Amino acid sequence: MSSEATHAPKETWNGAQRSTLFAGVGSWTLDAFDYFILVFVLDAVAHGFDASITAVSLAITLTLVMRPVGALIFGAVAEKIGRKPVLMINIVIFAVIELLTALAPNLETFLTLRVIYGVAMGGIWGVASALTMETIPQHARGRVSGIFQAGYPLGYLIASIVFGLCFDAIGWRGMFAVGVVPLLLAVFIFFFVKESPVWLAARGTPEKPKKPAFWPAVAKHWKVLIFTVVLMAAFNYFSHGTQDMYPTFLQEQHGFGSGTVSVIAISYNIAAIIGGVLAGTLSQRYGRKKIIMIFSLLALPCIPLWAFATGSWGLGIGAFLVQFMVQGAWGVIPAYLNELMPEGTRAILPGFVYQLGNVIASPNSVLQASIASHTGGNYGLAMAIVAGSVAIIIAVMIYFGKETKNTTFVDRPASATPSGG
Repeated sequence: MSSEATHAPKETWNGAQRSTLFAGVGSWTLDAFDYFILVFVLDAVAHGFDASITAVSLAITLTLVMRPVGALIFGAVAEKIGRKPVLMINIVIFAVIELLTALAPNLETFLTLRVIYGVAMGGIWGVASALTMETIPQHARGRVSGIFQAGYPLGYLIASIVFGLCFDAIGWRGMFAVGVVPLLLAVFIFFFVKESPVWLAARGTPEKPKKPAFWPAVAKHWKVLIFTVVLMAAFNYFSHGTQDMYPTFLQEQHGFGSGTVSVIAISYNIAAIIGGVLAGTLSQRYGRKKIIMIFSLLALPCIPLWAFATGSWGLGIGAFLVQFMVQGAWGVIPAYLNELMPEGTRAILPGFVYQLGNVIASPNSVLQASIASHTGGNYGLAMAIVAGSVAIIIAVMIYFGKETKNTTFVDRPASATPSGG
């Protein structure tokens, strides 16, 4: 399992570590981009299949429900054969599924493909975060955590830009076809990314292979698993509850066009990126717990402007502030989860608890759409209730949780991070 070191020697970044950081952030960014395409085209897909927004929003729920399955499958294989090959395979699968989604002839096929996509998407976060966190220097883990998790709003930002620039010309099917681009990242990983030094050390040698300690570690740390599953459920309600229905809220409740929606989305995703990187960096100095609590609670006074303003400027400023705080709290999570988990489980458990939390939060879109339909189309009220509640829950849980800032990955060999480069 992990140990703690108060004064870890500073390591110098090398070229392999930089490539790994690019690959890890890139894979999570492009995965999020593919996911958020649907958020922007819910209305168009509903019209295309002559269905309700509530019916099509089921695709979001199905994707979220299947993500823990992908986390278990791809995570388990990554513990066995390595993080690098599994990440490449994972990227290829979800990119191909995205292309097939563009060709879906009916709603039933569309929903089926989103189920498969959910499995593929579920594998990315755990494997990519393990590869990244096990490779980069320990002293940079907080900052890299923020950068890594910022890939999520960055994917959302790219999706909003593509939506604003291309949707009127290529439609929702063209938007999904663009989702095949991540195949290029798989090629980059093949040529430029090295295997995790922690995984290589944990594997042992052919003469003295090390026995996997996954199930003993799970049995010993079951309380940590329960804590992190509940925490990730709250965090996923925090993010999905403030993001997934927001474009629909702007379109349906306020009647904004695709250009206005795109500008607001670009604005709040820039805020999310800044917030994530800043909070992750601050957590390396002030601790994971304190920064998560501060950013979660600071979201509360921003909610009224974000949900109940009447003009595009007010809503845009509110969205900017809320996403700065929400994704700021999230920016600490990659480091926090990987530091909490015992050795030999890092490719599986962080991703699994993250995605299981997604399952618990998966009814969010349907729930918010249903509340809106019963309150005269008031999406703002539904989002405010969810965001305010989980912000408080997160702060309370983190207060009683463990500080992990100085955790060292004990299987990491000293020669794994040579200086220079």
